[in-house]
This record gives sequence, C-alpha cells and structure tokens, in this order.
Amino acid sequence: MQHPAMSPPLFTADLPGVGGRIRARDEDFEVEEVPSYEPSGSGDHLYLWIEKKGVAPEFFAQTIARKLGTHPGNVGTAGLKDRHAVTRQWVSVPRECEPHIGKLDGDGVRVLKTGLHANKLKPGHLRGNKFTILIRDADRSAPADAVLDRIRTQGLPNYYGPQRFGRDGGTVDLGFQCLAGKAPRRIRPFLFRFALSAVQSLLFNDYLARRMKDGLFRTVLDGDVMTKWPFGGMFVAQDVPAEQARFDARETVTAGPMFGKKTFPAAGAAAEREAVVLSDNKLSVASFAGFGKLVMGTRRQNIVYLDDLTSAWEPDGLRLSFTLPAGSYATVLLAEVMKTNIAEDGDASDGADADEQ
Repeated sequence: MQHPAMSPPLFTADLPGVGGRIRARDEDFEVEEVPSYEPSGSGDHLYLWIEKKGVAPEFFAQTIARKLGTHPGNVGTAGLKDRHAVTRQWVSVPRECEPHIGKLDGDGVRVLKTGLHANKLKPGHLRGNKFTILIRDADRSAPADAVLDRIRTQGLPNYYGPQRFGRDGGTVDLGFQCLAGKAPRRIRPFLFRFALSAVQSLLFNDYLARRMKDGLFRTVLDGDVMTKWPFGGMFVAQDVPAEQARFDARETVTAGPMFGKKTFPAAGAAAEREAVVLSDNKLSVASFAGFGKLVMGTRRQNIVYLDDLTSAWEPDGLRLSFTLPAGSYATVLLAEVMKTNIAEDGDASDGADADEQ
C-alpha cells in the first residue's frame, strides 16, 4: 500500500485546478540551471553550456564522454536534467577535450558557449533551476490566479515530488528494506544510497504533511529548527514570538528533518512531533546508524518562496515561469496549479541527493 506521504496534502486544496497536460512536447518543459558560479576564465577544466533535448539523464555523461574520447568519470555536472524537456546546464570536462568539442553537436545536444575553470563541476554546485512550463488544455475558468497569488504571498510547501519514491513507491520500499538490514544481495551502491535517501525524503514529506494538516505550515513552534532565508545557518527557536515575526518577514523559514544519525536536533514541542514521525514509521534515530556517511542527516527548508513566479495564457494553454532552489520540485507547484496526478518520471530535482545525507 502506498504511503500517504507520497501524495501529501496541497496548500491550495480548497481551490480547483486548471487540469491539463504537461510534457506533450519536449518544448513544453524548459529547465535552465542557475549555477553557483560562472567559469573564471582559467584552469584545467573546460566548462560547456549545453542545451539538450530527449537525452536520458542517466546516459548523459556517457554520451559526452564517448563523443569527446574521455572517461565518463571525467565529466562533471551539478545536477541531472529531465529527458522529456529542453534543458540547459553547465558540464565540465578536461581541458584537453577542447579540440573535439565540435563532435558534441547533434543527437539532441548543442554546445552554446564554453569557458575555463579551476575545478570540476560536482553535484550540488548550483543555486537552483529556472522553469518555463506550458500546461496544455488548461481550464481557463479555473481560479489559477488565486492559486498562484497564495503561493506568491505565503510560499510553497517544499515537498519531494512523487517521482522521488520510484514507480509505485518501489525505491522507498527498497530503502526501508536496506534500513532493516535486508537489502537484496549484490545491490548496486548507487541504488543502495538512493533508496536510503528516498526514505529520508518520505519521512520529511510525512513530517511536513502533518504540519499542513494541523494548520502549522506558517507557524513557528517552540524548539523548531530555523534557517535564514534563502540560505544560512541553523538555530533553535526559543523566543517564539520574536522568531514568528522574523519568519513572517521572510528573514527565516522553519526547517524539517532529513533524519540521520547527526541531524541538527530540534527541541521542545517541535522535537516531540518529529519523534512521532519516526515512531509511526517504526523507526528510531538508531535505525540510521551503521551506514557510514550515507545517512548522516540534515535539515530541509519547509517552505520555498517563488519571487519570480509568473503566468500567462496562450492559445495552447497556461505558461508558468519560476525559479526553484536546488533540490526543490517543479511537480509540487504543478500539483497545486493543476490538481491532477502528475507523477512524472524525471523532474529536475538537481542537487537534492548531494545535500541530504
């Protein structure tokens, strides 16, 4: 049976959605990386600003390496990008590949510009992703503006999208097996790590869904872990009225648990709520011991603000444009707007798994 946290409660559940379809064509779904830094102009690594379409993310590095005559391990990316989309991102390769760059164009790949930098790109080296998405056949009578205005003013729940958990929850089921010491024999290391991380993601969704159901999405609790917005250090809320004022001013946001053996601890009422999430899922903090650095634990912001969220009606439907931080899911916003089942394979969740150990 599918865990309810895979389809958590919507923030705009009281407003009807526009329905419609996404990804009818690759061009309907555009994703552009917002890098952490630009190439410096010197160094041993060649950065390639690449546009791709119809290229599976799991084969992207191999495709680049094959065409350039280098090892896939020499290809660096900050995050994976969707197959059924037009995407643009930085890719790093050894500088000696430069004479062969012309071989990359074709088969859905195009090099738009290049630069040099001192270090190889690694997962998580990005600020976020800018999305431009067309929802075809959307219902023009639905109150799309009311949905979007609420999200603009109050933020978007930072849930993990359903694709994070695998088809029919298979990845998260595997993760629970791994935590219980019952991992299949000869499981690939990447899949083992990904499955464990999927459990962490599910537990975060469960935690945030409970806050939503209890009307605590925008309420600071005694002992809540807070983090500065858009990024900054973590601390525990002690003077709740003062922290609520800072939260309301968008100076801070609450941060939920990515459970692990070294998760920054909450206190008071907030810690009690987090303990219930673990116990209801038949887990404890001790469940995450014995996995080395794979499930160290961290915190994830409960809310993301979309300051550049815009919409426009076109002859074919509703076009949305917005930027999300690395690790946040476009399908979470689309679920609020469309109110339909959009469990798509491969949303750009770039950098999430790199950070949440």
